[in-house]
Amino acid sequence: MPVKIRLQRHGKKGKPFYWVVAADTRAKRDGKFLEKLGTYNPNTNPATIDLDVDSSVKWLQNGAQPTETAKRLLSYKGVLLKNHLAGGVRKGALTEEQMEEKFNAWLEDKSSKVESKKDTLSKEQEKAKKEALAAETAANEARIAAAQPEEVAEEAAPEAEAPATEENNEEEAK
Repeated sequence: MPVKIRLQRHGKKGKPFYWVVAADTRAKRDGKFLEKLGTYNPNTNPATIDLDVDSSVKWLQNGAQPTETAKRLLSYKGVLLKNHLAGGVRKGALTEEQMEEKFNAWLEDKSSKVESKKDTLSKEQEKAKKEALAAETAANEARIAAAQPEEVAEEAAPEAEAPATEENNEEEAK
């Protein structure tokens, strides 16, 4: 039975959420699967990917072929690297300890890159919020300034008319 590692779509319209599964190639896209290997949520920034690395490596070693998108996800999480290193252990080029050491070093490097991206995104969001607040404050001040001259003109006009009427009244009284 040919097996593929592929994505199974879930979620609602416009908000996709995927399961990464090992499934028979003849099964429907969202149909029967052999094992759920993880999840993929492209709606977050950066995208959230949760994979069971060991079971994914097991399926790859048993001959499962990943689709293009699944291959990118497996590569991003280090499954393909671990599979490659496991091949080196089988051939005798590496020991288990060396394999784990290399894989953990790669994971630490990858996690630091992801954290720096998250920090950069959060700083950009804060900067955008501050700019929006400054623009909104400037717009409110401009609106207030535009409304004040009209009020001052309205207040000045009745005062100007009032003394004129008093003078007119005095002239009429004479």
